[in-house]
Amino acid sequence: MTHASVASSSDASAAPFFSIVVPCFNEQEGVAHLVERCRASAAAIFGDNYEIILIDDGSTDNTWDMIHGEITKCGQVTGIRLSRNFGHQIALTAGLAAVNGSVVLVIDADLQDPPELIGPMLKRMGDTRADVVYGQRRSRAGEGWFKKKSASLFYRLLERTTDIIIPRDTGDFRLMSRRVADLIARMPERDRFIRGMVASLGFRQVAFVYDRQERFAGRTKYPFRKMVAFATDAFLGYSMVLLRFSSLAALGMFLVLLVVAGYSLYSWMYLEVVPGWTSLMISTILASLFQLVSLSIIGEYVGRIYLSSKERPLFVVDEIERREHTGVATGKPVAFNPQTPRD
Repeated sequence: MTHASVASSSDASAAPFFSIVVPCFNEQEGVAHLVERCRASAAAIFGDNYEIILIDDGSTDNTWDMIHGEITKCGQVTGIRLSRNFGHQIALTAGLAAVNGSVVLVIDADLQDPPELIGPMLKRMGDTRADVVYGQRRSRAGEGWFKKKSASLFYRLLERTTDIIIPRDTGDFRLMSRRVADLIARMPERDRFIRGMVASLGFRQVAFVYDRQERFAGRTKYPFRKMVAFATDAFLGYSMVLLRFSSLAALGMFLVLLVVAGYSLYSWMYLEVVPGWTSLMISTILASLFQLVSLSIIGEYVGRIYLSSKERPLFVVDEIERREHTGVATGKPVAFNPQTPRD
C-alpha cells in the first residue's frame, strides 16, 4: 500500500499546516489531558490548522476508547489503531506515515515532554532555518538514579562508537519538517531507532534545551527488558563496535596462543617437565569462547538481514478514525510497506 492509504486527506488543499504525532500504549489515564494540552498549544499558534494523530499500539486497556471519545469531540484528532503491539518506534513510524502537516512534532503520551514548547521550538526552527529541532534534556524529573546513569552511559557509548552524530541526552521529542518525516517513514529498516535515523539523514539539525517533567499518569512502558532491547537496536543499527570486537578478540587470541606456545617450548627445552594438560585446556577453552562470541555477533547481523529479506509489512493498521462533516469515519484494515513512495 502507499503512504496515501494511511494518510488520507481527500482535499490536499485543506491539509493542516501542523501535525502532532503521539504513540500510545496503555495510556487511558492520560489521553484526555494529553489532547487538551496539545490542542491548547497548537490552537494558540495555528488556530484550527493542525492535526493530532494518536496511535494506539495494541493497548490492552481502554486507550482506544479514550481516543475514540476525543475524536468525537474534536475534528483535529485522528486515531490509528494497530492490530497488535508492534513497539514504540514502529508505532511512531505509523504516525509519521499518516501526517498531512508541513511541520511535524513527535511527542510521547506521558507528557514528560511538554507540548507547551511548540511555540519556542517553532521559533528556534525559523531562526536557524533547520529541518529538525530536537529536544535535549537538561534535567530529568521523576526518574531514578539508575535510569539517569544508564541513559547517560548509553548516549556516551553510542556517541563514541558510531560514525554519525547522535546528540546526547535526546529522545524522540522533536520538531521536524515534512520532508524529514516522509524520509523516515519510507526507510525500510525493521529494527528502528528513530533518533538515529533522523541523525543519519543530515540536513540542519539544532538542539532545544529543556527540562523534562515527571510522568503525568500511569507507569513507564519502558521496563529494563525493553531498555536493553532498545539499546541493542541502537548499537547494532548504528555502530560497528560489536563486529570490530570479534576482530580484536581474534587478535587477542592470537597473542595468547603465541605466549602459550612460547612457554610450552621453553618448558620442553629447559625445565624438563612433561607438557601440562592445563595450558592445553585453557587454550582450547579460550579459543572456543572467542569463536562462539564472534559467531553469535555475526549471527545477530545475519538474522536481521534474514528478517528484512522477508519484506513483511512494517505494521498493520486495524482502524483509522477521524471526524468528518458526516460523523466519525472509519478506515479499513491496511498493511504498510515502507519502500512504497508517498503519493
